Amino acid sequence: MVEPSRTGSSVRFFCTAGNGMETFLTEEVKKKLLAEDVCQLHGKVLFSSSAAIHRITGLKAAERLFLLLKKDSPLRMPTRCSRAEAAFLLQSRLLGNRDQWISAAVTWSCLQRELSATRDLGGTRWSQERGESEDFAGSRKHRSELREPESEEQHEEKPSEKKRMRVEDGDAEMKRESNSFSSKILHTGDDGTSESVENVTFRISCKCSGSVSRSFSSQEVSKMMGPAVSKLMGWKADLKNPLLEVSLHLSDDYCLLGIPLTRLPLANRSYIKTTGLRSTVAWAMASLAHIQPGFCVVDPMCGVGTILIEAAQEHQDACFLGVDIDDGQLQRANENVAFADLGQRIQLLKASTVALPLPSGSVDAVICDLPFGKKFGRGTNMAADLPLILCEMERILCPGGILVVLLSPQLSCLLKKLLTQEPQEPAEPALDQKAKPQTVAAVCLSSSSLSDQQLCRQDRRPAADLQQRPCPRWSSLKHQVTFRVSLGAIDGLIHKYIKI
Repeated sequence: MVEPSRTGSSVRFFCTAGNGMETFLTEEVKKKLLAEDVCQLHGKVLFSSSAAIHRITGLKAAERLFLLLKKDSPLRMPTRCSRAEAAFLLQSRLLGNRDQWISAAVTWSCLQRELSATRDLGGTRWSQERGESEDFAGSRKHRSELREPESEEQHEEKPSEKKRMRVEDGDAEMKRESNSFSSKILHTGDDGTSESVENVTFRISCKCSGSVSRSFSSQEVSKMMGPAVSKLMGWKADLKNPLLEVSLHLSDDYCLLGIPLTRLPLANRSYIKTTGLRSTVAWAMASLAHIQPGFCVVDPMCGVGTILIEAAQEHQDACFLGVDIDDGQLQRANENVAFADLGQRIQLLKASTVALPLPSGSVDAVICDLPFGKKFGRGTNMAADLPLILCEMERILCPGGILVVLLSPQLSCLLKKLLTQEPQEPAEPALDQKAKPQTVAAVCLSSSSLSDQQLCRQDRRPAADLQQRPCPRWSSLKHQVTFRVSLGAIDGLIHKYIKI
């Protein structure tokens, strides 16, 4: 059952999402929040929910969360439109009446108090579990929004920003400033009437795309809307240190006006020390695996462990094993697992992806982000290794098991060719008798007792066996669905297969 909000009624929100992530976010709000009136737009998902605000800020596929102030049809600027004409069109379309703004501000203030109260009840641990989404009123100082890499080197790790320390030290200050901030926005009397209070500062932030962006910049649109809001509400504009921010999204498909509910993106994860793959994409991949209690889940190229950590956060009763051949990656993964306090449920193992020390048919799900991009383009021929990698992933999967892989567009084309080629008779790989494969449980048990210096154990399968092993019948992997998602400057394709 979804915990109800203290506002007592359904509230209209919208979230931003990376390109290709809209479908995942739509399903998440329906499943977790029992959301109604869900509307999926390009890069946005609108929904109504009466769930508690901490559940809404716990969405994993979302980037940012807003209280919806107004949604309207796209704005069509006439050719050679002057600044004055554009300002009139924007204000008449988006400004609305004062009561609408007051109602939104009252709701926003209530949600901020609910966030503050939930922080008091749940403490720092709740802040960590929800991804350290600070309430917008939590601090008057602008923090730099922590973003995961948005270049072709999107997998490059970034150091921790001492997130836990920041949450713990800032809780008391955020609570005081949040209460003060809410009181400055509105005063609500016993009879339910509200009036605006002077000395409230605000800022208009705008994102434009399509025909509007070709006529006016985002800064110009903000300057057009700012004076009108100030006149309507009696608020003072402050571009550097506002108490309230109003976000305007204009495109050829819609006009959205909203108020951010968190200062930091929901996509920021306080439980991950060193970032790798985008956390939203990692969560989406794990969701496609349909992990059930008792499942054994393996990431054969785990890197810093982002996928495993996202999966383990969602699924408490499954076993997770991360495999990688790189000592540095495994060390960072070990630090991430310890930082997230998941050492009892995620085990790490050093082994080659083309020689996994696991018995055939022993794994329920394989989730893998195959490295690509500039960082991994030197010295590694992933295209040449893909058949052997796919061979091993298919081998360890049990019948009915799920394979989820993230590939570049080039590797995706190669994968499609591999799976459509003539099938070969499967053959069990020849193993060194001195290094027999263990069950997943045995591998997890043995690796859990290792120190950081002995974090992982080497796979001792002879290299000759790898050269002699034929590929399995590719027809055993049946394609289910493919999603194209943005990884920043480049796109990746998530493929899902089921082994029959």
